Amino acid sequence: MKLILSTHNITLTKAIEDHILAKIDKLEHFDRWTIDARVTIEHDDTRDPAKAFGCSMRIGMRGPDLFAEDHEADLYAAIDAVTKKIEQQIRKRHSKNKAKKHTEAAASKERRRAA
Repeated sequence: MKLILSTHNITLTKAIEDHILAKIDKLEHFDRWTIDARVTIEHDDTRDPAKAFGCSMRIGMRGPDLFAEDHEADLYAAIDAVTKKIEQQIRKRHSKNKAKKHTEAAASKERRRAA
C-alpha cells in the first residue's frame, strides 16, 4: 500500500511517522484491498486549544474512498480518533457486503426450492 503523508505547521518526527504507520498497518489488516492512504496532520494556533491538532485520512480502495477527519488537543489522540473512524467505516462496508451476499444466496436458494 502506498502512503502519502503531508503536514501543515508541524515538523514530522520519527515518532509521529511510526505511530501513523502502525495505525495504517492495523487498518490494512482489516481490508487487504486498500490501494493507498493519504494522511494530513496539521496544527492551527488560531483554533481553540482543545482542537488545535487535526488529522485527516483518506483511504483509497475499490469503490468509494473512505475519509475521516478529527481535531483534538493532542496530535496522537487525533490520529487515534481518525483511525477508529476509518476502522468503523471498513467494518460497516464489510458487513454490508456480507449481508448482501447472504441475501442473494438465500433468494437463489428459495427460487430453486420453489421450482
